[in-house]
Amino acid sequence: MALQAHLGSITAPTLSLHKKEARWSPSTKETVFFGTSVSDYQAAISDLSSLIIISNNRRALKRGCVRAQTTMTTTPAINRAAPEGKKTLRKGSVIITGASSGLGLATAKALAESGKWHVVMACRDFLKAEKAARSVGMSRENYTVMHLDLASLDSVRQFVDNFKRSGRPLDVLVCNAAVYLPTAKEPTFTAEGFELSVGTNHLGHFLLSRILLEDMQKSDYPAKRLIIVGSITGNTNTLAGNVPPKAYLGDLRGLSAGLNGTNTSPMIDGGDFDGAKAYKDSKVCNMLTMQEFHRRYHEETGITFNSLYPGCIATTGLFREHIPLFRLLFPPFQKYITKGYVSEEEAGKRLAQVVSDPSLSKSGVYWSWNKDSASFENQLSQEASDVEKARKVWELSEKLVGLA
Repeated sequence: MALQAHLGSITAPTLSLHKKEARWSPSTKETVFFGTSVSDYQAAISDLSSLIIISNNRRALKRGCVRAQTTMTTTPAINRAAPEGKKTLRKGSVIITGASSGLGLATAKALAESGKWHVVMACRDFLKAEKAARSVGMSRENYTVMHLDLASLDSVRQFVDNFKRSGRPLDVLVCNAAVYLPTAKEPTFTAEGFELSVGTNHLGHFLLSRILLEDMQKSDYPAKRLIIVGSITGNTNTLAGNVPPKAYLGDLRGLSAGLNGTNTSPMIDGGDFDGAKAYKDSKVCNMLTMQEFHRRYHEETGITFNSLYPGCIATTGLFREHIPLFRLLFPPFQKYITKGYVSEEEAGKRLAQVVSDPSLSKSGVYWSWNKDSASFENQLSQEASDVEKARKVWELSEKLVGLA
């Protein structure tokens, strides 16, 4: 069982989202304590041991220069349709996928509380999102909940139709939601038959972003942005990215064949299924997609395309699928040993910066934060910045989601 720790590249760790609580079925040969087998406990200890080694090695890294960018000012859009001399201001309009919990909810709260944004919470569970918004004190006039299941391309298209009919402008799209199944022994699949992690995290967001691009291009807002949340675990030029299993897309033979696991592998590289690796691979696709969007559309549309790693939110629902012992030990490990722990609130503020801060308007950037919470332009791994691989992932994804 591979660790999904999110230690910094030269900074801190990362995360993503979830699914259901893991159910364990130990073999008759395993000794079980409190519902968890000895082998599972050994795996968790091994995971944390790997982290300790990485943490010690991390201190020997040469620190890179960072540029402080922490201002949280936003510039409201000017309504250009207003009569001369009577320019009016409006709230920005932002869609955040997976906004019912974790990073997505924290970001929605930060933007809504600013009074300068209306947040469309695009979530699979409508009622959960409504309750979550109320639980954090979001004012009703500052958010709207809309149903979106990224594991269904039909649902993605229906969401876009509903959004267009609402008449609301689109200024920023945040692709945040993700499936993370590190302990899965067998693959599960989306409505169209794609392996669930890649199908949701990458293909669902790819289709959503492509068909909403025209709406973003029409925006009169000063800062039009498309943001795809990345992960340091998919970045193999970092210590965290070298915790097995490593992200690796190979020659994309699995993606080319449809990831359906019938007559081909459910993994992008065509290998055996590994739930932890599937998540990491999907994050590499996210970061490649962001860069390809930048190359194809930034100059033409003026839209800023970015990705980010907000830090290791060790207490969020990200690790719901890991065993209890790991979930117990990981937060204090990040707080007191690696010092890479970031609260949901702080991570939400960081993502809100990428949404609204004028100083983070450079396109094609993968943003990270140092220990002093100063943002800087981080470097992606060789694979996550491979121009030719980005083009191939884009073209294959177009075919799989029906755009080519």
